[in-house]
Amino acid sequence: MNYSIALAGNPNCGKTTLFNELTGSKQHVGNWPGVTVDKKEGIYKRDKEVTILDLPGTYSLSPYSAEEIVARDYIVKEKPNAVINIVDGTSMERNLYLTLQILETQIPVVIALNMMDEVEARGDVINCDKLSKVLGVKVIPIAARTGKGLKELMDAAIDTAKKGTKPGKLNIFDSNIDSAVLRIEEILEDKDSEERQWKAIKILEGDEIVTNNLSDSVRLQVEDVVKEAEKHADGDAEAKIADLRYQFIAKTVKESVKKKHTGHVETTSDKLDKILTNRFLAIPLFAVIMYVMFAITFGDSPIGVGAWLQGLVTEFWDGPLTTTIEDFIVNAGGADWAVSLVVDGILAGLGGVISFLPQILVLFLLMSFMEDSGYMARVAFVMDRIFRRFGLSGKSFIPLLMGFGCSVPALMASRTLENEKDRRLTMMITPFMSCGAKLPIYLMFAATLFPNDNQTIVVYSIYFLGLAVAILSGIILSRTMFKGDISNFIMELPQYRIPTLRSILIHAWDKVKGFAIKAGTIIFTSTVLIWLLSNFNFSGMCDMEDSFLAYIGNAFKFLFIPLGFGNWRAAVGTFTGFIAKENIVSTFGILFGASDDVAAAAAEGSAALPGVSEVFTKVSAYSYMAFNLLCMPCFAAVGAIRREMGSLKWTLKTVGFQMLTAWIVAFLIYNIGNIIF
Repeated sequence: MNYSIALAGNPNCGKTTLFNELTGSKQHVGNWPGVTVDKKEGIYKRDKEVTILDLPGTYSLSPYSAEEIVARDYIVKEKPNAVINIVDGTSMERNLYLTLQILETQIPVVIALNMMDEVEARGDVINCDKLSKVLGVKVIPIAARTGKGLKELMDAAIDTAKKGTKPGKLNIFDSNIDSAVLRIEEILEDKDSEERQWKAIKILEGDEIVTNNLSDSVRLQVEDVVKEAEKHADGDAEAKIADLRYQFIAKTVKESVKKKHTGHVETTSDKLDKILTNRFLAIPLFAVIMYVMFAITFGDSPIGVGAWLQGLVTEFWDGPLTTTIEDFIVNAGGADWAVSLVVDGILAGLGGVISFLPQILVLFLLMSFMEDSGYMARVAFVMDRIFRRFGLSGKSFIPLLMGFGCSVPALMASRTLENEKDRRLTMMITPFMSCGAKLPIYLMFAATLFPNDNQTIVVYSIYFLGLAVAILSGIILSRTMFKGDISNFIMELPQYRIPTLRSILIHAWDKVKGFAIKAGTIIFTSTVLIWLLSNFNFSGMCDMEDSFLAYIGNAFKFLFIPLGFGNWRAAVGTFTGFIAKENIVSTFGILFGASDDVAAAAAEGSAALPGVSEVFTKVSAYSYMAFNLLCMPCFAAVGAIRREMGSLKWTLKTVGFQMLTAWIVAFLIYNIGNIIF
């Protein structure tokens, strides 16, 4: 028999880390809320008959956002064989509130008391046997990051799932609430008595999702019971239920936890937060940290590790590798068109993208470290003060930050926003962030046109341009299309932690793997197609200027003349970028050709695409980068917008707004830039 076991818990309690350890999967583990935005499924690596699901984090089973609804619906509707409730041992008072609500569903439960290594480091002691006796379920101490206690946890969970052991009823509520729950249970039409009990409590709490599904006759009857219960609960049954739960939690923690320090003790995280979240220092420090990260990725040696590695890859790819393959084809008697297809098409196109792979890897390693350490959660907290002045919620900054990796999961992360207005507004501006696919475009122009300037500043400024335009667009949209109140931003600031090397490598590898897969599929196919279109017309093989591609590019180049790049090659690059942004670099590699002396060019940090400098100036190149930063994202991201928006009309509005914004910003950059420079 197959068994399903769901992992449920508060945001940032260690669910995804535990999921990775149990299944061998490589989900992104981040030390901030909102990492899991949909349920993930995997097979327990010690037992193929056990399926484990990683649910989005939620603070309660009274959901307010889309991803919290995903978690609740799975628990109460799909009814897994067992739920592993992950509880952060360092914050039991907060975590146990969800625990009590899960126990009310009468689903078989095992509690994983996580982060016990940190509990022990504080000198605290948790009596798991006492806690288990009070809650009526097994409590297993674990440390998910190190793997300690995981076998015992899964043995207990599988045993609970097989036996279907349900938790007993806890004495949490007073006689008024208990009586009201029983009366509502009698009114409800559900055959399942356990489901009736859970629904009755939710109805008393005023849960709209549950009450809206009641028939009219049942709703009228339960409303009378709720009104009577509220009279005995000072007019607010929901607040009374919450208060009674917290009283029970406080008593339970007092009986089962022995703390070394009873008063407040200033932790290392508290000390760091005095600096990193300081109202005056936080933003400048964030800017400095980001600049150092970019300097390591793109700067000159010795600090510029990424640029040095990129030079080595470029030298090898465009030198020995290309020469060897070209000689092999020629010696094998290959036709000229075959040599051109492989060398000028496939190798030139893929080489332009793959040469930047080391810098992308370095950048994502550094970003993963900042996310997993807990610093990025502080950035979102700090940015809330700025965002609220402009009509945005600070919670919108989380999807924007995720957009530096890939727009698709960033758009999905908008589910964490409770307000529909905020969700749609955030989705409209999230693609303005510089995702990893756009990075090769900046690197290509930086190496081609800014070899003697600070390339770090060029790329750094483009990243911040995206953030600035996103904020400005948010202001405009919030005062026009999305008028309304700003939703509250409540966010847990996790403890600072030194990330494990494994979690950083998993995160970075996921990004690089996606990049490499696209290079081997979409970009490979595109390079072949682009070579064919750029070397053929209706008469057969021809000069590039007379090709199908030139005809297409010339038909649309007038749109970009005011932006400084009214060249058919530039126009074609923009259109191929809609398939995948990396395609722009591979397209340029084919259309502009590679340098004959690549090794020397790489050593000097100069261009491998000299033809680009004949079409673009520094100002028009910056305009081109800005346009492709802000215009419609790749088709995969547009598909994500369509899914998350749930409306073709809003999808078209979003794409139209992005294209208009990109054109205006690029126009201003080119025309003002030419006046200044």
